[in-house]
This record gives sequence, structure tokens and C-alpha cells, in this order.
Amino acid sequence: MSAENDIETASLVYVTCGSLDQARQIGRAVVEARLAACANILDGMKSIYRWEGCVEEGAEVVLLLKTRASLVDALTERVTALHSFDLPCVVEIPLKGGNAEYFAWIAGEASAEVR
Repeated sequence: MSAENDIETASLVYVTCGSLDQARQIGRAVVEARLAACANILDGMKSIYRWEGCVEEGAEVVLLLKTRASLVDALTERVTALHSFDLPCVVEIPLKGGNAEYFAWIAGEASAEVR
């Protein structure tokens, strides 16, 4: 696989979690399962959103997962199964440019068998 092809197939998956512990648990589980090459946790996010007819405000934790585009569906399924929210935010952001060697690393580490 060429470095250019790796760049075209890499994705960042944006997830919001209710706690730092939950973000760690999900991040560790998907990296150990090789569904993601890396998990970054950003604590201290404040969210304002509409839920069940009311405007809510709360603290959340951002979980950024780097993976192959071909693993996003399996990764989303696993994150959703582990998540405590009724409707977890799991959003793919395709990655199209940057350090080719880093993209090759993502491709090598995110290598789960998808069934």
C-alpha cells in the first residue's frame, strides 16, 4: 500500500463521552482491539445542545480516534456498544493530507479483521 493510498483511507473519529473514565475505557478498548491506532482524550469540553425539547448544558470529554476508513463502521459499532449515552456522538472526519509516514503508521496499527 502506498503512502498516498494510506492518506486517502485514514479517518479521524470524533466521539464525546460523559466522563474521563469512560473516554479512557472506550479508547483503550478500541486500540487494544486494533480498531484504532490511537486515542486522544481532551478533557474539559463544555457542551450546549437540545435534548428531548430542552436546551441542556454540561461537561463532556472529547475522544479522538485515528483509524482506517474501512474500520469506521466496526469502530462505530464498538464505541456505541461501550458508550453510556442513549445517542452517542460518533462522527467520521476523513483525513486527506499530512505526514505520509504517520498515515502509514495508522494503517499498520489499525488492522483489525472486519467480519
